[in-house]
Amino acid sequence: MALIKTFSGVLLLSMLARTVYGQAAKQAPYTEDWASLARHTEAPEWFKDAKFGIYFHWGVYSVPAFGDEWYLRNMHFEGRKEYKHHVETYGTPDKFGYHDFVPMFKAEHFNADEWADLFKKAGARFAGPVAEHHDGFAMWASKATPWNAKDMGPKRDITGELAKAIRARNMKLITTFHHDRHLQRYADKPDEKKWENSHYPFIQGLPPTSTDPKLRLLYGWVPEAEWNETMWFGKLKEVIDGYSPDIIWFDSWLDQLPEKYRQKFCAYYLNEAAKKKQEVVIVRKQSDLPLSVSVDDLEKSRKNRLDTTAWMTDETISKGSWCYTNDLQYKPTEDILHILIDIVSKNGVLLLNLSPKADGTIPAEQKDALLKIGKWLATNGESIYATRSWYTYGEGPTKEPEGSFDNHQQFAKIKYSAKDIRFTTKGKVIYATMLGMPAPGQKIQLESFAKKQLKTPVTITGITMLGAKDKLKWELADAGLAITAPAQVPDNMATVFKITTK
Repeated sequence: MALIKTFSGVLLLSMLARTVYGQAAKQAPYTEDWASLARHTEAPEWFKDAKFGIYFHWGVYSVPAFGDEWYLRNMHFEGRKEYKHHVETYGTPDKFGYHDFVPMFKAEHFNADEWADLFKKAGARFAGPVAEHHDGFAMWASKATPWNAKDMGPKRDITGELAKAIRARNMKLITTFHHDRHLQRYADKPDEKKWENSHYPFIQGLPPTSTDPKLRLLYGWVPEAEWNETMWFGKLKEVIDGYSPDIIWFDSWLDQLPEKYRQKFCAYYLNEAAKKKQEVVIVRKQSDLPLSVSVDDLEKSRKNRLDTTAWMTDETISKGSWCYTNDLQYKPTEDILHILIDIVSKNGVLLLNLSPKADGTIPAEQKDALLKIGKWLATNGESIYATRSWYTYGEGPTKEPEGSFDNHQQFAKIKYSAKDIRFTTKGKVIYATMLGMPAPGQKIQLESFAKKQLKTPVTITGITMLGAKDKLKWELADAGLAITAPAQVPDNMATVFKITTK
């Protein structure tokens, strides 16, 4: 009998899987136009359930460990602190260019399994690398460019090793692309001073203007039509074909690409995913892709209201630089956790950035923060994973500005307290998460349960505090829900009340 039940369960799961994959396959083939691409489900259920992922700014720019990940740009400008540091440490940029850092990027202590174990312990449901930043150095075994991690620097397929390790731990794979700025768009404008939409400045006498065929590939001095096909789309195709990422995430400046190439990428990725029976996600910033095709990302900011559609925030564990620097400072771990809780209450997903060292080690401060978040999620994760928003995201005195990178400095100043509450739901359960700890025996008043506030009456059958053993006293009245904290309150960065309804 047990064998029959097991077989029946497996058969049911197989049928459900075939139904889901069959629906995805029916959408294919996609053609290279927005109407066709809009048939794609931009935020599949697994993505809505995941809530938390990890990526990392790690590459050649990690070698100087000074300023930030834009060192490779700023080292060329006299008057910048990066230029001064570069001259004092390595020599003038015409004598020691960014390409000279490549042999120094050895990643000698990199261990994909150790990294993936850490991400898993942190509670991440997806993880992966910055596949290529603005610098033109591919972190995979690329044939489109000799400037890749397999042929130079580490001489290892970093993305391949990570993909295997991450998936072995039942996490999804994300790869992020920032190479939209890589093209030298100002080679025919020698008087241009900002080079606003290209990362390397085109200053005569410096390596980015070199006519050396190999250097031109690193510095993006390639005819635009060729670059669009072989360097932008070609690199994306390599990663899709070689590693089948579940999420491809784009930084800004995607709008600099011709629309036909954005459509070409989307169609190729979605059609390949359908062949592999894979539900994938495309994430964009600003207005670079239609939201009928992609998920919106808000860098270092977030929604200040509940949104009915899934969205994402990319945030970093540190203050300032996204890559490792010798003077890197870190956000308090509770602040990162509170950001995650706030995002999830509004139907969002957090993509948290780490900053490994050039040698492939993750600094102890970053490890400790991840393990602390993971420990909290091990006890309280049911209030995060696979939840959806309630009729209101929360209550309390702390308010966020409008979600935009323009406001990221205001977001950085936000400090939540135990007076701020965030709500999520799952089935007949409502989770009320206090962004802090109550005092023992404190009475907490949740005004969102007030009769005049509720859209639908709620019948509560019980309330517990996750991680606590004591029974809670509570009372639902017209003015709201009053909960009395137990005499012994767990030492938590955030406290979750599990409210079970009928």
